[in-house]
Amino acid sequence: MSDRYSQLASLLFEVEKELRDMQLWAEQSPPAESLLSTQPFAVDVLTFTEWLQFIFLPKMYAAIETAADLPESCSIAPMAEEFFKARQTSGKTAGQVDARSIIRRLAAVDRFICGR
Repeated sequence: MSDRYSQLASLLFEVEKELRDMQLWAEQSPPAESLLSTQPFAVDVLTFTEWLQFIFLPKMYAAIETAADLPESCSIAPMAEEFFKARQTSGKTAGQVDARSIIRRLAAVDRFICGR
């Protein structure tokens, strides 16, 4: 594995760890048809964190394993900001989840992918 892919893998592992630490890691996969959504971030069928776990992370891990080309653009952190802002506003953040850390990690992924 090249150093570039190794660095990306480390960033992705940090995102995964953060999701687990925030107790946003689902134990069960959503229905298979949910994973086939053509909407950005699968907003029609998944929450943002489900999209990260079941679509984004697996695709990125597969790209790393096969040394495939990375996406040409990546804007995940702004979507994360909106998702967590909406959760906080709607009161869905019982226990007051601090999303700043995962947003910072996703911004690092964005910079890594776009900053070639």
